[in-house]
Amino acid sequence: MNHQKSPLVLVALLSVSLSACVINVGSDEDTGWQKQEKLNRQHVANLGVGMKLDVVKQMLGSPDFSEAYPDGAAQVEVLFYRTQRRHDDGKTTLDECTPLVFNNGSLIGWGNTAYSQVTTAKL
Repeated sequence: MNHQKSPLVLVALLSVSLSACVINVGSDEDTGWQKQEKLNRQHVANLGVGMKLDVVKQMLGSPDFSEAYPDGAAQVEVLFYRTQRRHDDGKTTLDECTPLVFNNGSLIGWGNTAYSQVTTAKL
């Protein structure tokens, strides 16, 4: 009778230990969008006022969104880069992006405060 229980116990222990292995496979890997958001946040943290538009684009690549408009004699450009996830819908929206604000090709600020200042001043 004990000999019949031994294989059953062994099978039960193996199935429990192997199922734990399947659960953990790949759990530490970031997805592509998570890596991109993290990289964008790192680049934004290294920005400095006065940086040139072409240098910033070289660092961060193509923006997710952009705006440009004349403001008197100045040309204002705003680049939006995804830095956070708010919606689990597979689409990037403005509220998931950090705006970078340029005046005549020079970075004058980033974040919602900088964006609000240029859009409020325009109104």
